[in-house]
Order: sequence, then C-alpha cells, then structure tokens
Amino acid sequence: MLRRGSVAVLTLCCLAATATPASAAAAGFVRVDQVGYATGEAKVGYLLGTQAVSGAPFTVVDSGGRTVHSGKVGASLGSWNSKYKAVHQVDFSKVDKAGTYQVKFAGKITAQSPSFKVDSAGALFQPLVQATTEFFQAQRDGRNVIPGRLDRKQAHLTDAKATVYAEPKFKGDGGDVPAEPLKPVGGPVDVEGGWFDAGDFVKFTSNTAYSLAELGYVQRTGGNAQLLAEFKHGLDWLDKAWDANSRTLYAQVGIGTGSEEFGFLGDHDVWRLPEADDQLTVKPGDEQYFIKYRPVFPAGPAGSPVSPNLAGRVAAAFALGAQVEQDPQRAKRYLEEAASIFAAAKTTSVGELVTAFPHAYYPESSWLDDMELGAAQLALAGRKLGDARSATWAKQATQWAKQYIASTAKDTLNLYDTSALAHAELVGLLRQGIPGAQVTEKQVIDDLKRQLNSGVQRASGSPFRTGVEITSFDAASKSFGFAATARLYRAVTGDKSYDAFGVQQRNFALGSNAWGISLVVGVGATNPKCPHHQAANLAGDPNGGKRVLYGAVINGPNGAENFADLGEMPPGAIPCSNSLTAFDGQGSRFFDDLRSWPSSEPAIDFTSTALLAFGVSR
Repeated sequence: MLRRGSVAVLTLCCLAATATPASAAAAGFVRVDQVGYATGEAKVGYLLGTQAVSGAPFTVVDSGGRTVHSGKVGASLGSWNSKYKAVHQVDFSKVDKAGTYQVKFAGKITAQSPSFKVDSAGALFQPLVQATTEFFQAQRDGRNVIPGRLDRKQAHLTDAKATVYAEPKFKGDGGDVPAEPLKPVGGPVDVEGGWFDAGDFVKFTSNTAYSLAELGYVQRTGGNAQLLAEFKHGLDWLDKAWDANSRTLYAQVGIGTGSEEFGFLGDHDVWRLPEADDQLTVKPGDEQYFIKYRPVFPAGPAGSPVSPNLAGRVAAAFALGAQVEQDPQRAKRYLEEAASIFAAAKTTSVGELVTAFPHAYYPESSWLDDMELGAAQLALAGRKLGDARSATWAKQATQWAKQYIASTAKDTLNLYDTSALAHAELVGLLRQGIPGAQVTEKQVIDDLKRQLNSGVQRASGSPFRTGVEITSFDAASKSFGFAATARLYRAVTGDKSYDAFGVQQRNFALGSNAWGISLVVGVGATNPKCPHHQAANLAGDPNGGKRVLYGAVINGPNGAENFADLGEMPPGAIPCSNSLTAFDGQGSRFFDDLRSWPSSEPAIDFTSTALLAFGVSR
C-alpha cells in the first residue's frame, strides 16, 4: 500500500550507516509485551540471541527481586538475521498473580527483559483505550480542538467555506502526480472540523468512517465520556461530508501532492504546524493557495450512486451514532442519514472504488464487507429505535455476507476489510432470527475462523510468531486487527481456541518483536520517539519526553525496499532519528526516524484498530 509521505530528496544511505546502540553488542535480548499480560491469559516472550541456547534456564522475578517462576527455553524457532541467529520462545504463563516482573537469563546467555505487569484486563487495557482516544484528540482539525500535550491550536477555519473541485487526475510511476490543473465545480461547502488522517493534514471520509465504526463499537459495548466525545466529534464532521439533500458525498479535503508543472503545492510539500495555514496571505494562482484554501473533492456528481465501500462504512458510522445517542430525535436523524447513504450505494458495474485522490494512497478493492457492515449496523439501530426497516436491513446484511464469503477479495481486519466486525454483529442478528437469511451462523463464524487461521498459519513459520506479513504495510494495524478478531470470535462463540494467538499478536505490537519497541507512542518502556507527524515534530519533544503524540499507533516494520528513497529531513523539520538497524531481518526493517513514513507515520485507522483491540480485551 502507498500511504502519504513527505518530499524525498536523497536516499537513506546515511541512516543505514549510523552506529547501532551499544546494547546491540550484548549476548541477547528478552522481548516481552511492555504493557503486560492479563491474568488468565498466555504469557510468552522471546529470547533473541547470537546463537541457539536450547535448554537455557530463566527466572521471573518480581519487583522485590524475588524469584516467582523458573523455566527453560526449548529449541530455537529460527534465525532472525546474520547476527542474531536464534529466537527462543520464553513461556511464563504460570505467573498469574498481579504484580510487576522481569524475565532474566544467566549462564548460557545473559539477558533480561524490561519490566512488565500482570494484572486484570481492565487495569491493563482501559488506560490504553484512553491513550488511543487521546491521539484522536490530537488529530482534531477546525475550531473545536483540544490543546493537549502538543498545545494544539485552531486550524483550517477556511474549510468552513471550501470550494468543490472536480475529481483530480494523476499520472506518474506512483500514480500520485497531478496530470492537470484542478477545476472548481461548486461550493462553498462547510467541511470544517474532523480529524487529520495521519502525519499530514488531509482529511479522508473513508478513513474517518472506518475509524468511527471501531470507536462506535467500543463506545456501545462499554466506552467512556472521552471516547463518546471523540466519536461525536468525528460523526459531526461526517454529517457535513454527506449532504443527504443533494445526495453528495465529499470524499476528501486537501490534496497531498502538489505540481510544479501547474504551479501549486500540496499538503506533503510543506512542513509546518496546521495553524500556520490560516495565516497565509494568498490569492488564486499562488503556489500555496491550496495550502490555505483546501480543495474539496466529491466521491461523484450530486445525486449519482456512491462507491459502495464508502456508502457501507459511512452508513455503519451513522447507524452506530443512532445506537449510542441518548437523544431520541438525534438518534433518528442519524438513522435516516445512515439509511440515505446506504440506499445510494452503487452495487452494480462498480468499477474502481473511491477511497482517496489519488487512489494509489489507499488502493482498496473490497466493498462487500462494507455493505455487510452498513446493513448490520442499520439493522441493530433499527431494532433499537423500533424501525420496521430493520428486518430488511438484516436480510441485506446476510446477502452481502454471502457474497463476501464467496468472493476472492478477502483479507483480515484492517482499513481495507471490515468483515470481522461485520460478521461479529451479524452473528448476533442471526441468533435473534432473520427471515429469509441467505447465510447461516456457521458460515459467518467459519469466515472469522478463516481470517484467524490465515494468521495462525503465517505465525507458525515466524520466529516471533507474528501473523502479519512484516515486509508489507500496516503490520501494527493488522496485528491489532488479529488481536481484536480473536476476541470478537470468542465473544460470539465462547471458543477460546484463538485466545493465545490473539494475545501474541497484541504482544508483538507492544514490544515482543525483534526491535523490542512498542508501536504505540508513549506506551511501553521503549516506544517511537520520532513519528512522521508534522505537529508532533514541531510542537512536541522530538526525541522523547512528555510532549508527545501519546497513543498514536505507527505503521511498524516494513519491507526493506520501501525505505530506498526517504531523503533528507523535510525542510523546516526538527531532525530526529534513533537507529534500530541491528535488529532488521527477514526482509523487513524498522526506522524510528522522522523521514521514515513507511515505519513511523501514525494514522487514525491504525489507532482505531488498536483501540478496538484494547476495548474488546478489557
């Protein structure tokens, strides 16, 4: 997947040449979940060493230095790289008393883990729900910002009277170079507010709706006041993006890449704080015109059918709004918003899905899952509000589920596939009875198992037992997606078969990986210090501290080839780089470096999937 990034000027030669930490010369490292392990769940870490040490003894000590458990590692699970030639699993599941612990090795190999906790699921993961919620607060755009750790200011107030432009055309090897000037076609429209998508300041309807579906699910099943406020903030913006009267969906605010040929800059061409954009003095034709007066792009002409991936997930977000809203009139309005866009879905001769402009930023090909999710949430909202249409929507959910299960465009839970969440909701509806259902409960559950089994199979060949492909994008998001799916599966079936697998995927993203780093900013003993994020870089502490983008989930390890052309630090940025290259291996790399958007850029979809995993694990 090609995500958004900043201008690249030079290759990454210098980063690879930087000195590795002195600790890299040690005999070995113990990698654990740096947040901790819930009582009653599997507790596994990994010993990363320069040579195999089968049978090496280890102890687990508490905060007072007392040994509470002893054990030995088994055979190596495989080599990681040319230096670290062995990875051993360290099982300390018998440690189940609440407390703070460390794993220690002495003898064949000397190593010790960071401290970690064992506690109830609520005690461990409720703070992480709060942390990831804080990231969404930091991503707020418009008037209603929350200053937070980064002292955020109001930004992009010009979005309240934005000009609408025709769908932009792109060219080039990356498919993201504007091929012609932007053409105004309407407006003004009010699209002020919402959330920045990632480390840049562009806003995407598809990604916002995906995140809202996950935030709304957690809020409905046991959220809190802060999460509810954030959910409503995002939903208020989505309400602006869908004009039910004209049947127009606005898909994007801002343009990522500018054009030297046509004389304008895009968001990725300027490194600055977001509030600086409103201070610009520009006129049409100036190169920074679209930095201040950001273009709005519709998903299609007014009244035309809406790309079904967008229609389904936007409908789901509104329908969840109807389910959590306490005011009856507002809840009914959300339900009607959901129904109106769901009915506008283009489900024949679909063609290329609308995600972002350019499509290369988010090249989605799956939409049946989104329609299933939208229909299922509509059915649940309809049942809550006593709407007679709920039976029709429930039946439609089974129709889309049947088609999805029979399709070839299937994945696991992440920005491009919402089927796990849809299936979990549909199982509940099926148990209540759906006349004329086109799919059975078993078929839906079997597809949840298909998703989990795909991860289990990949994990069986991974030294760190990760179920994701670490040489492609979204490793953190997909890891948290597996963790969430395992919990959803258990919730609807009572079957604990995938519990340990799900826990290990969460462990991987929270530090039990080769690099020994949590992929959540501010969470864990070692976590990202240099996220590719403009506001965090310019208004925060770029090498760690209190002023950080707390709770942000970054991309994580990625294929080595994706780091070939990252270039220099962006002009105006505060340099930030912490090398972990000694631990790169298996064709993957991880760079805690400001330039390293393939590893270190956070995003709302990454973070909402983590929030879902933490929320269902409480």
